[in-house]
Amino acid sequence: MIPGVIAKRYATALMELGSEAGQLDALVEEIARAAAAYESSDELRKAFENPLIPAAAKKAILNDIAQGLALGQTARSFLGLLVDRRRIKALPPISTRLREMADLRRGITRAEVLTAMPLPEEYFEKLQRELERITGRKVALDRKIDATLICGVLIRIGDTVYDGSLVARLKQLKETMLPN
Repeated sequence: MIPGVIAKRYATALMELGSEAGQLDALVEEIARAAAAYESSDELRKAFENPLIPAAAKKAILNDIAQGLALGQTARSFLGLLVDRRRIKALPPISTRLREMADLRRGITRAEVLTAMPLPEEYFEKLQRELERITGRKVALDRKIDATLICGVLIRIGDTVYDGSLVARLKQLKETMLPN
């Protein structure tokens, strides 16, 4: 089955479970924490993907992780299901899709904001207000640091990119001064 289809199916099921229980926001965050832990650890990925490791050992690892991340019962059961069905690799895309679906339900648009260095909170508040004015929707900022920008800000909202980085300005200047 295609990974995007798998992610959508599982995310839809999680969305329904979280909505019925009135715990959608908490479930989205718990699954995001679990996905981040899975993505950040090579050892963890190798352990879950190794067919020679018994399912009972994988469940024990999963219980330890769930306890360490303070995951609720729904998230724990879901992760156990992924391990049982050997679909744990799909956890990061499921997490992403679940967040997208929950945001859509709440009328929130996500904006990825890359900056060269940490900026004051006031800057992000002003940026959020401006993006909400431009898009006409409520905007949530996902902040990341990217030192390769040198300075400035790069913003992605869906397929739209606003590039105010020094790197982009330098490329633009180079193209203007050195015609092909």
